[in-house]
Amino acid sequence: MSSFNGWGRAAIALGAVALLTAPALTQSGGKLAALARLEPGLWQLRDLDSDERYPPICVADPAILMQLQHRNSPCSRLVISGDARSATVHYTCPASGFGRTSLRVETPRLAQIDTQGISDNAPFAYRIEARRAGPCPSGKSQAGR
Repeated sequence: MSSFNGWGRAAIALGAVALLTAPALTQSGGKLAALARLEPGLWQLRDLDSDERYPPICVADPAILMQLQHRNSPCSRLVISGDARSATVHYTCPASGFGRTSLRVETPRLAQIDTQGISDNAPFAYRIEARRAGPCPSGKSQAGR
C-alpha cells in the first residue's frame, strides 16, 4: 500500500497549477508594481533586529532588493504575490541556494524587507530596512545591472 494518499496528490496538483499560473518576475521587476514604485540609486540597509548597518549598495534595478543574500548570483524567480505596496518572491540560485523574500514599500525611498532561505548550505533569515540615500556615485557599478 502506498503512503502517498489522495491529499498528497491534491497538494502536488495545486502546487503545479500555482507554478504554471503565477506571473513571472522579469529581471527588471517590470511586472511587480511595488518594485516599480522604488527609486534607483544608493540604498542604505539596516538590520531591524540588530540595528547593524551594512555598506550602501548602488541599485539600478529595485528587483535586486528581492534577493539581497544572493544579489551577485544568477537566480530564477517566482512571484508568490504582488500588488502596488508589496511583493513576495521565491528565488532559486543553482550554485548557491534559494530564498523567499517579502518586500513592503513604505515610500519610493523606503522599503521593509523580510527574507529567509539557504545560502552556501547555511540558513539565513533577517529583516531589513532599505532607505534610499541619494544617487549612486559616478563610476560606481550598480547592483542589479
